[in-house]
Amino acid sequence: MDKSILITGCSSGIGYDAAHGLTSRGWRVFATCRNEVDCERLRKEGLESLKLDYDDSASIKSAVKYVLEENNGVLGALFNNGAFACPGAVEDIPRDALRAIFETNLFGYHELTREIIPIMRSQGYGRIINCSSVLGIVPLKWRGAYNATKFALEGLTQTLRLEMRDSPVDVIVLNPGPITSKIRENSIPHFERWIDWENSVRAEHYKTTLIGRLRQKNNLNTFELPAAAVTQKLLLALESQKPATSYYITKPTYFMALMRRILPISWLERLLAAI
Repeated sequence: MDKSILITGCSSGIGYDAAHGLTSRGWRVFATCRNEVDCERLRKEGLESLKLDYDDSASIKSAVKYVLEENNGVLGALFNNGAFACPGAVEDIPRDALRAIFETNLFGYHELTREIIPIMRSQGYGRIINCSSVLGIVPLKWRGAYNATKFALEGLTQTLRLEMRDSPVDVIVLNPGPITSKIRENSIPHFERWIDWENSVRAEHYKTTLIGRLRQKNNLNTFELPAAAVTQKLLLALESQKPATSYYITKPTYFMALMRRILPISWLERLLAAI
């Protein structure tokens, strides 16, 4: 298997750590970002970086073309990672906000994956790894838009895996829990654009709780792990002879997966409502 990988969302957090970690491990990493200024920064750090915007089909095709031209027409692996959040109560999320987050967190993954599958079929090997979340296993309040994209990604990924069983392509999902990243900070512009919180029946909660959490800089989660924890599991998914179908990361992910299996739905929802 050619040790090359295309990674999305490398400007910070999980993608950034994965790009550096896999490069040090001997992988040829094509580290992509949505904005060219971030690509330039990564190049200065010694990474091979190019622009890929999940919301732009031309950008996706251009990135794939570049990778194939630079890597003799093959690609060992794809790590779909880039995503964003739009916090807010479900009743306050407008249709266009859902459309925007699905374009990036699901439709972009799907389109890029469809570009890559024929390459992997032709070369006779390949691994497609999608970054889901503990929020693709259980939902949490105020994260409805993000929850929905990750639940949808879980379904799409599992279906693809079933359909690819007769192919040389492995389809794998990662389920991080709380990981040190900029996703909370990066969600603020989306919240400000889409959520009319001041006219919501939940305005007081937004004012006293949610907005403060969004803007708070320090670690809010006792169980939060650095992005390197995801890179470790990503390496297992890439380098194991027989990779698992999914890899859990952080204690909350293991705990919530267990609770989903053993608790009645009413008890599970009581637990989730208290978080």
